[in-house]
Amino acid sequence: MSFVPPGTGWPDDPAAADTPVAHDPAEVADLAASARTVAELSARQSVCRACPRLVTWREEVAEVKRRSFADETYWGRPIAGWGAEKPGLLIVGLAPAAHGGNRTGRIFTGDRSGDWLFASLFRTGFAVQETSVRAGDGQRLVNARMLASVRCAPPANKPEPGERAACYPWLARELALVSPSVRVIVVLGGFAWQALWPALREAGYDLPSPRPAFGHGVEIGIGRGATLIGSYHPSQQNTFTGRVTAQMLDDIFARAATLAV
Repeated sequence: MSFVPPGTGWPDDPAAADTPVAHDPAEVADLAASARTVAELSARQSVCRACPRLVTWREEVAEVKRRSFADETYWGRPIAGWGAEKPGLLIVGLAPAAHGGNRTGRIFTGDRSGDWLFASLFRTGFAVQETSVRAGDGQRLVNARMLASVRCAPPANKPEPGERAACYPWLARELALVSPSVRVIVVLGGFAWQALWPALREAGYDLPSPRPAFGHGVEIGIGRGATLIGSYHPSQQNTFTGRVTAQMLDDIFARAATLAV
């Protein structure tokens, strides 16, 4: 089997063998809307099979593997939101990486982008360890939660519009469930900025019109005591070129720390 079956002992697996599975966008909408808790929603996210292209890709990657990870078992399933169920800080990205989260079973974990992100979260007090290697490694977020707008690793890191739309109810419902405690939302990258906007509106935030352009350090009050902050994604392309530095990330999350109390 090219993915980890739910309920078989993978560390921090939110699902069980009897967790209901969405097989199409309509079932995603139904299962997301009826999830009563963050834990229940996370379980349902982690077994979704609604997008055939993404299911095929994530499982093919899990079977073929990258040579450097040939001896590892890949998660090969959607990556649920992870962290505190009542967070002050919410971190939102676009999608997991094929050999990152799709391998490790945890969002933003197992690739160079995650290395930069977790190191900054540790330095600013949002993570208990400097590194995040895989699910069950002892890493824990402090007053923070992270999620992706698309829960499966997409080919070439580019989900199609229909896939983003199919996954949207997971994002919208998770935001609605955690929003009472959220004081600051850090959005990593312009694509995630665009994907999050309708979910913010649906959750009842007071959004400016027209939508402000994404940018690093852009800060917007969105009502309900919450602030939205844009950050360049710590991708290798950005970190290698110096478009993103460790200090730039630390400045974003240090600001988030002052707002998340």
